[in-house]
Amino acid sequence: MTGLMQAAVITKPDAAWELQNRPIPEPAPGQVLVRVRACGICGTDLWMARNKLSYRPFPLVLGHEGVGEVVAVGAGVTTREVGDRVGMPMVQKGCGRCDFCREEHPKSFVTAANCASPVLTGVTVDGAHADYMVVDAAGTVRLPDGISYEDAAPTLCAGFTVWAALRRADLKPNARVTVVGIGGLGHLAIQYAKAAGYHVTAITHSPDKQQAALDLGADQVVADGTALKNAGGADLIMHTASHHGVVNDAMTGLKPWGKVVMMGIAFDDMYVPALSLVSNSHQIIGSAHNGYEYLEEALGYVARGDVKPRIEVFAKESIAEAYDRVVAGDVRFKAVVTY
Repeated sequence: MTGLMQAAVITKPDAAWELQNRPIPEPAPGQVLVRVRACGICGTDLWMARNKLSYRPFPLVLGHEGVGEVVAVGAGVTTREVGDRVGMPMVQKGCGRCDFCREEHPKSFVTAANCASPVLTGVTVDGAHADYMVVDAAGTVRLPDGISYEDAAPTLCAGFTVWAALRRADLKPNARVTVVGIGGLGHLAIQYAKAAGYHVTAITHSPDKQQAALDLGADQVVADGTALKNAGGADLIMHTASHHGVVNDAMTGLKPWGKVVMMGIAFDDMYVPALSLVSNSHQIIGSAHNGYEYLEEALGYVARGDVKPRIEVFAKESIAEAYDRVVAGDVRFKAVVTY
């Protein structure tokens, strides 16, 4: 396929996102060309756009919550065909040669952090904020029937993140789950935890988010760790906030043998109450995605209607506005750009 497409380009740190014409890429052997239909704006995109996380020089085309349909396949591709509806999560593949890759781990953010040369959509290579993108065929997932592109997009990272965290926590039936941070991740964490059959508590100081948390399915809403303890405590605290202080406080309500699962990115230090941690056999678990089978589960919940991302949809011509509103915290709860 030849011709030009539009891509959202960030020319330098903190610059406005602008649409530029670029050649439509050609799929190399093992790759597919995807006509992008929607892509979410993730918190990680903000850090890279502001150069707080840096993996390659500007200009950048970001986007690792992209979905669309395959319009061309490269040589040797047998697992995907033209017309397949697919998602393109961040981790396409590892290098396959370094010591980490030789241990044959599932593709996840652990691959991104430890592979010598990973291929990461929208990070080390151009992402899905464009009309078209090429991607390793094995770095795509088939979308289930019944899921819209707009709902699938935020599930590729935000939904994947919280569902993988719940899975990694390995909870017992009827466990009590507390979600800290009612934003892009947290609003999905409430829904996934509830859909999985857990008792869900939300922690927020924001009055307008209290009703939102209940509307999302939370059984109760409290303001801090003391209130959490008085309300029955938590077997698991899902840390989706952008800073650690609220989680330090929430741990006051963590039950014996309870767990804190951390996801997302925060740059402040986290205080660990050592005596309480040891005395109660608490666990603090890092989690950022997992194998693709967990992403397929996450997509399945959305396709069945058990989880519904709360999104604001922007046309690609309004991507600069979408980015500015995400930075300002003025989107409830995820921004999705259509192409």
